[in-house]
Amino acid sequence: MPSLSSSSSSTCTFLLSFLFALTASNCAAREISSTSSPRQLSVDYYAKTCPQLEQLVGSVTSQQFKEAPVSGPATIRLFFHDCFVQGCDASILISTTPGSKVLAEKDAEDNQDLRVEGFQTISKAKALVESKCPGVVSSADILAIAARDYVHLAGGPYYQVKKGRWDGNISMASRVPYNIPRANFTVDQQLKLFNSKGLTLEDLVVLSGAHTFGFAHCKQFVSRLYNYRGSMQPDPDMDPRLLKALRMSCPQFGGNSDTVAPFDVTTPFLFDHAYYGNLEAKLGLLASDQALFLDPRTKPLVLQLGADKHKFFQAFAAAMEKMGSIGVERGT
Repeated sequence: MPSLSSSSSSTCTFLLSFLFALTASNCAAREISSTSSPRQLSVDYYAKTCPQLEQLVGSVTSQQFKEAPVSGPATIRLFFHDCFVQGCDASILISTTPGSKVLAEKDAEDNQDLRVEGFQTISKAKALVESKCPGVVSSADILAIAARDYVHLAGGPYYQVKKGRWDGNISMASRVPYNIPRANFTVDQQLKLFNSKGLTLEDLVVLSGAHTFGFAHCKQFVSRLYNYRGSMQPDPDMDPRLLKALRMSCPQFGGNSDTVAPFDVTTPFLFDHAYYGNLEAKLGLLASDQALFLDPRTKPLVLQLGADKHKFFQAFAAAMEKMGSIGVERGT
């Protein structure tokens, strides 16, 4: 069981009992130049300068995963939020300057639900790497490696991580809102955002599969339970049993803001392809997830990935490499 706060842990345990019953019945900081050419990444970028890099990061992620399994989805989400806002430059890790009126990315409202375990993972790994290879490895590369490690530790694919990203030193909360997908986004809205990052419809469906583990707070899906898109009714595309279970923990008004529910109600702690089967069974947690099964453009791929774990694993590894190259530029 992931390490959650005491209140959210008990609530999550209570909620999971219903959901299981349901499914059983069914920084080396560099300033980025906007006029620079794309930077080439390579698997062996640190082969001479820090050959033990992956082992060092791996020692941290494996220990962190044992102590707090929620570190896995937390770090992958951190990687996603970093790459989608001005590229994979670790700017999500920068803290707001004390006294400054300009908030950093991590302090943006859309990033307030990012769990501390993700930040802790990178902080610990960066400290260890710096002790062995001072001033060499970027936090952006450590974040990419750690995300891969957690995918594998949770049962997912192991894939090579290309490296050579440089850290940015500009981090602005104002750049976050229009670069992060919302829980109620339609496929059109999701696709527009992904396309703006150089990602395709297939990348959208495949990367959404990261919701095969991890949790979301009630506020991300509560409208589906009571007032879906202003209808004053629940979302008709949610299984009634799931609706009942979620309503018991997520009231329409009030309630515990720390309460969470698993994205994947069948295997919430494993990285597998059950997420896609859940969408077919109307067991998607977020409206943006369930929309992938309802839209004729994305439904065929949802069905394919739900039927073939190997295909999903291969596609996910390729999509993570592609996402990990967003906005990677040369610096000065």
